Amino acid sequence: MPALLLLAAGGLGREVLASLRLVNEYRIFGFLDDDATLPGSRVDGIPVLGGIADAGNYPRCRFLACAGSGTARAGIVETLERAGIGEERFATFLDPGVHLPEGCTVGTGSILLAGTVLTASVTVGRHVAVMPNSTLTHDNVLEDYCTLGAGVSLGGGVHVGTGAYLGMGASVRQGVRIGRGAVVGMASAVLTDVPDGQIWAGVPARPLRVHDADTAPAMAGTEPERTER
Repeated sequence: MPALLLLAAGGLGREVLASLRLVNEYRIFGFLDDDATLPGSRVDGIPVLGGIADAGNYPRCRFLACAGSGTARAGIVETLERAGIGEERFATFLDPGVHLPEGCTVGTGSILLAGTVLTASVTVGRHVAVMPNSTLTHDNVLEDYCTLGAGVSLGGGVHVGTGAYLGMGASVRQGVRIGRGAVVGMASAVLTDVPDGQIWAGVPARPLRVHDADTAPAMAGTEPERTER
């Protein structure tokens, strides 16, 4: 059974830990977290062994970036890359309660929590986080490092750009594109395309302001390893 280190000990990391304890897939070795108050402590019974940069001290472990923000997950991946740790060392985690039919793909490092449903020909990129009870319908594409809050619903053919964030309970109409680094507020109903870097909210969702889309994580230049069923 491979040893697994969870990178970030916040809410998402704890949720992943709770799900991992339901399966006999990994030996949970510990957390790494850059909060200076955490090393030497335990989070939900699991030791915090050091900071993210200490990952190189564990050559036999696999890793899962568990920060709730896509930008933070990208930073974790970049830190490991600088230490010579490549994508092949990252795990991909699907809670046992995820519905993943044949023809759907999930990229390396992604996390899909309980109750998430993928229907047909859904493509999930690298280091994506999908919170519980989200629905990804036919031909959805989620690019790398995007984040879907609990209960998000995407109509058919929705495209979510790199590093975008959709808040809890948001709904997106079929065929709509959510831009790179965009943010959609919780419980919003998105009926039209959201440009890169904009923040939208409401029913129907409307633009609130623009932020810097360049802070969204960059797409990798190579085709990611994928888990497929």
